[in-house]
Amino acid sequence: MPNIILLMADDQGWGDTAYNGHPHLRTPNLDSMAANGAVFERFYAASAVCSPTRGSVMTGRHPLRYGICHANCGHIKAEEITLGEMARKTGYVTGHFGKWHLGTLTKDTVEANRGGRPKFDADYAPPWDHGFDVSFVTESKVPTWNPMITPPRSSGDVNKSLKEGEPFNTAYWTGPRQMATENLEGDDSRVIMDRVIPFIENAVNEKKPFLSIIWFHTPHLPVLTGEVYRKPYNHLSEDQQHYYGVITAMDQQVGRLRKKLKSLGISENTVVFYTSDNGPEGKSAKGRTQGSTRGLKGRKRSLNEGGIRVPGIMEWPGKVKPGTRVKIPCFTSDYFPTVAHILGLDLKEYKRPFDGTDLLPIAQGEVKQRFKPLAFEFQDQAALIDNNYKIYSRDGGESFELYNLAFDSGEMINLATKDSGRLDKMVSIWRKWKISQENSAQGNDY
Repeated sequence: MPNIILLMADDQGWGDTAYNGHPHLRTPNLDSMAANGAVFERFYAASAVCSPTRGSVMTGRHPLRYGICHANCGHIKAEEITLGEMARKTGYVTGHFGKWHLGTLTKDTVEANRGGRPKFDADYAPPWDHGFDVSFVTESKVPTWNPMITPPRSSGDVNKSLKEGEPFNTAYWTGPRQMATENLEGDDSRVIMDRVIPFIENAVNEKKPFLSIIWFHTPHLPVLTGEVYRKPYNHLSEDQQHYYGVITAMDQQVGRLRKKLKSLGISENTVVFYTSDNGPEGKSAKGRTQGSTRGLKGRKRSLNEGGIRVPGIMEWPGKVKPGTRVKIPCFTSDYFPTVAHILGLDLKEYKRPFDGTDLLPIAQGEVKQRFKPLAFEFQDQAALIDNNYKIYSRDGGESFELYNLAFDSGEMINLATKDSGRLDKMVSIWRKWKISQENSAQGNDY
């Protein structure tokens, strides 16, 4: 059975890679991964913020089906089937590393956004209760350098109750009441990968296939990095040095991972996915929120293209041809059915609606168009993407705009009046999906 690795950055914009034309960023390992596999030119996060998108990865289902509406909202329910549970059922050893953000990790230690606070006890949902044998996770964000220490406020998004140089009040958890205490200094992506590599080595030694989910915190605020990563950008502003530096540091760890797969002789039997959980933070590229949408409208928290179109790569030597470019729209809800197909499982056995579809025949060029549209809803915004066309609503689905993304990726020309027939058809599809989603939210899938 093939090994499976899912990599995810945090708040990395669609334009935040060198292979996608960034004028400054150096991402040689992501570039190499892209060249050696498939680049999804229109890959989407299932939501415009972190927790809901992560829920879509974990279940293949829109997060509103089970109550994850925003960051720090809801949790993975026990009735949901996760990637970890599905893979472990078929003999895989499973590990989750980095950011979790799908529930709290403790009931008795006050930490992070919700941990240890009685009003959030119902949201206790750690990875070790949802199919993962090995965990090294935080509930939510941490600084990208010295992750356990409060950085200067200039790093961005530092709570006023915290003091520079003192604990950040968020821990890396490895199990119930188990917090990591060693090797927590320096670049956070390296701290995470230091746990991933032994997990993979142990799986290989035990001759077991593995599922490794690696969710970096980079480049989510607070953003700061060390001098060695700032140096390539020393001709730019200090804020740019830190932002580009943390992405280059993360890229280095992606390279370290790929090198390890090759040295262990398992690279050709390992499928690696890479994406981001949403578009870049901030109202514009300034301060430590230097992320790029490459001209797309909107940023994080928006269902316009810039808020949800993100990097997407799939590398599987021998299965996906180098240099493949996928123009069909795909999104994070597609990971679950893709993994199910790899594992030889039939999703019909689970008797519940899934929002994604198998990526492999798309990446292999066997499928020329998308048959299951991508449906979105987030904070009074709604959207549906059906191949080249997209509808978008800013009033909770009461009225929609229509765009042809093949010619108008900037969503500037509203075709709602000119092509009312297509608009009505797509709105009808979204509303049928909405009925299904609301039925799921009432617990009727279980």
